[in-house]
Amino acid sequence: MLHKALTGYPIASGVIEGACRHYVKDRLERAGMHWTREGAQAMLDVRSEFLNGDWEAFQQFRIERETKRLYPQRPILDQVTWTLSV
Repeated sequence: MLHKALTGYPIASGVIEGACRHYVKDRLERAGMHWTREGAQAMLDVRSEFLNGDWEAFQQFRIERETKRLYPQRPILDQVTWTLSV
């Protein structure tokens, strides 16, 4: 309570703990799951995109990035005028 009186802001640790439980524990501590630090961070990054409502934008970004990686010559093909022979 002393901290609240000094700064004027509530600490709200219960709200923060509840959010962490919902965000982290409910997803990462299911039966039989084992995580590396890198794997857990990757899962939390993806979960953040979903929970923040940015899933569609994230998917579009991922598709565009993978398309550029897999097909680096695609911009050249887009510049070609293709004609059909009759």
